[in-house]
Amino acid sequence: MHGRHVARPAFLKERVDSELIARQVAAALAEDLGAGDVTAALVPATQQVRAQIVAREPAVLCGTDWADATFKQLDAAIRLEWMVQDGDRLAADMPVVRLSGPARPILTGERTALNFLQTLSGTATAASRYVEAVAGTGCKILDTRKTLPGLRIAQKYAARCGGAQNHRLGLYDMVLIKENHIIAAGSIGGAVATARRLSPGIPIEVEVESLAEFDQACDAGADVIMLDELSLEDMREAVKRNRSRGSKAKLEASGSVNMKTVREIALTGVDLISIGGITKHVQAVDLSMRLEFVK
Repeated sequence: MHGRHVARPAFLKERVDSELIARQVAAALAEDLGAGDVTAALVPATQQVRAQIVAREPAVLCGTDWADATFKQLDAAIRLEWMVQDGDRLAADMPVVRLSGPARPILTGERTALNFLQTLSGTATAASRYVEAVAGTGCKILDTRKTLPGLRIAQKYAARCGGAQNHRLGLYDMVLIKENHIIAAGSIGGAVATARRLSPGIPIEVEVESLAEFDQACDAGADVIMLDELSLEDMREAVKRNRSRGSKAKLEASGSVNMKTVREIALTGVDLISIGGITKHVQAVDLSMRLEFVK
């Protein structure tokens, strides 16, 4: 049963597949446990405990399903009562979840559960800060493929918990034509035409590094045009040209985006800003577990 919490954001999509979570948790536990927890073995097997995980700093929560799976895989007798849900905002010293059950598996699962919660909450929190920074501009924040190996779907979910939107999930759900693809194909127009023929129905994005390349991408009919490292002046000009053409292409800004620059970029009129740092430069949120033995 969940405790009192802030309403889940409307943008939060369905949760991650439980089988994927179970595999990720099993791999993390195997990495940590090895032949067994020799420290938890010091505690009597019959000892029961109560515990709670507490936020040490303001954050956006993410990773509850991973924490659930961690403790349930270790011992189904462990009970978890969540006080908040994914996407909720945490204040410092705020209780996140209460646990009760056998001491040994709770102690064994502590670090793995916290690793998932801290990392995914860090991703969600970073996303939320960028989303807040562009509030009112109409510009959307996107994540990228610069994710932790093996945790892409988890971090993509965390980005959504923070209010960002997902860019392509992988190499299979969007054609993204970059400099080397253009060189190999001979031209932007040629690359887009080939993509239309080989991957009908899949969105096509072209990365451009100048206004001249922008014009070529527009002429080729790209669905999304990524303005990579363009100046603010050139971004504004690209937005102007896109509108004057009556183009339906979405414009995405990328490169050298940080908290100091993101709002200025959004105010140029671009539709999207992709930020690799949301998942690549993730800083774990400070969470801790407090234990209370039951006599």
